[in-house]
Amino acid sequence: MNRFPSWKYILIGIAVLAAFLYTLPNFYGEAPAVQVSSARSTVKVDAQVMSRVEDTLGKAGIAYTGAVLDPSGLRLRFADTDTQLRAKDLIHAALNPGASPQATPEDDPNVGYVVALNLVSASPRWLSAIHALPMYLGLDLRGGVHFLLQVDMQGAITKRIESLAADLRTQLRDKGVRHGGVSREGQQLRVRFRDAATREQARGILLGNNPDLAFAERDDGQDFLLVATLKPEAIKRTQDFALKQNITTLSNRINELGVAEPVIQQQGADRIVVQLPGVQDVARAKRLIGRTATLEIRMVDEEKMNAEALAAARNGQVPFGDEYYVERNGQPVIVKKQVVLTGDRLTDAQPGFDTQTNEPAVHLRLDGQGARIFQEVTRENVGKRMAILLIEKGKGEVVTAPVIRAEIPGGRVQISGRMSTTEAADVALLLRAGALAAPMEIIEERTVGPSLGKDNIEKGFQATKHGFIAIVVFMSIYYVLFGVISSLALGVNLLFLVALLSLLQATLTLPGIAAIALTLGMAIDANVLINERIREELRGGATPQAAIAAGYERAWGTILDSNVTTLIAGLALLIFGQGPVRGFAVVHCLGILTSMFSAVTVSRAIVNLVYGHRKRVARLSIGNTAWK
Repeated sequence: MNRFPSWKYILIGIAVLAAFLYTLPNFYGEAPAVQVSSARSTVKVDAQVMSRVEDTLGKAGIAYTGAVLDPSGLRLRFADTDTQLRAKDLIHAALNPGASPQATPEDDPNVGYVVALNLVSASPRWLSAIHALPMYLGLDLRGGVHFLLQVDMQGAITKRIESLAADLRTQLRDKGVRHGGVSREGQQLRVRFRDAATREQARGILLGNNPDLAFAERDDGQDFLLVATLKPEAIKRTQDFALKQNITTLSNRINELGVAEPVIQQQGADRIVVQLPGVQDVARAKRLIGRTATLEIRMVDEEKMNAEALAAARNGQVPFGDEYYVERNGQPVIVKKQVVLTGDRLTDAQPGFDTQTNEPAVHLRLDGQGARIFQEVTRENVGKRMAILLIEKGKGEVVTAPVIRAEIPGGRVQISGRMSTTEAADVALLLRAGALAAPMEIIEERTVGPSLGKDNIEKGFQATKHGFIAIVVFMSIYYVLFGVISSLALGVNLLFLVALLSLLQATLTLPGIAAIALTLGMAIDANVLINERIREELRGGATPQAAIAAGYERAWGTILDSNVTTLIAGLALLIFGQGPVRGFAVVHCLGILTSMFSAVTVSRAIVNLVYGHRKRVARLSIGNTAWK
């Protein structure tokens, strides 16, 4: 009646052993390490780089205690911080010859690899070989920098509308439809025509090619207008894309600079949370994620480049459809608002030097469509000037505006013009990491020191430990042997929970520790229900063996109902919560699932081991009196 088949005991034993192995790395702590990652898309960290690093350390007589090579880079573990610092300088010099020891990709274009100090798990190699890794520690436990960024959704919509304006011009030109110009006024596009027949012809063409736009006909007394506005679903799609693109771009920037285990996630409809654990330099972090440089290629308005028009533009009277800038050499220039090409078409950007003047420059490579557009534009505008602009925080700067001497095929473009090597490297990194789909503003920032994080870990651990001990003491006094068995099941539940979090590589935060402590208190409820049900069966005259079987079977329904309702609340927090609330919900939901298994299956297995092999049980040690 109260015996499990052998395979069940074996299965439970394997589960407990696996949970123990995957929990173990969390007790080894962290060891100093050196992380090697790529600073450029053309440079890869592979087995050959690992071999170079090992040879360099071997010749210097520096021993490392572990090495991991994965898609994110190479990490080598060392015994102490002194060895770590020596190894970092040697590896940097070996992989970046000619660069100074403290040089970074932002400062020196000769740096092809980022060599950064890091902390990695100190667990043995055999644990790493089975992918048993510790949980990540969140910002509040490890220390670092936290930013909350507000995404300018109106800016994203404006950018989308300007892109559609260029598409409308191209479509009408390809079909040979004459028009009086396409202009943007607010969030609308206005196309002017001389007569209603041409407008109707254009409407038919544009309707079929632009499903995101709604068109309306209007007249202003002189021209026949076709007014286009973005549909509500297109606006929503544009805003969602802007948010996701900005998250991707921020991830690329941070990963290129070797920041370990960053947290970059959406918060609400238009905000992004960025957490950089282990980073204490707030100024550098702000410079990294706050830059919003994007590339735009436009044509210079040659017809307005006369002294009278330039003087008027300098005084604020800029011709319609144009913008006024001053080049880095101090020369004024009037540039058309129409964008020929954007940084979205970039596949690579590398710092270097101009082959003719030997000045610092940025070498760009365009994708297939971008190369075709650039070749077509340069073919049609030989002898005219093309402006290359960097747009940052809504403000544009003309880096250079050279004359197009000939058609430029191949999709290779060069930006040069009064740049320093540092600026060239910085611009290349920003463009290579990708353009932000919409401007962002930092609306909140805070720094958590490593000592505070360590204090949080200690307090969280002490709270969980004392809570667990208090539960064990109470259960052991109140339910005697069955209380001890319940406490063992609770310990197994905690083991399963930590192992799952480690296996999923979840990020543990202070709310997560609170959820673990709460899970302990909730998990013991199931055993209380089982023990009380067994008592009731004994009071009703059932034999001890029958009381055990009935207690577990009849308590199961109540346990399932209570845990399902709690799980529903946890899932609601997981779906609708953000940040710390979501972290709490993840641990909470996993804790409910593990507690249902451990409280019922594991505790039943232990009870069966104690009582199941006996043919006759005279009494049960379940509190108050020895029930017969």
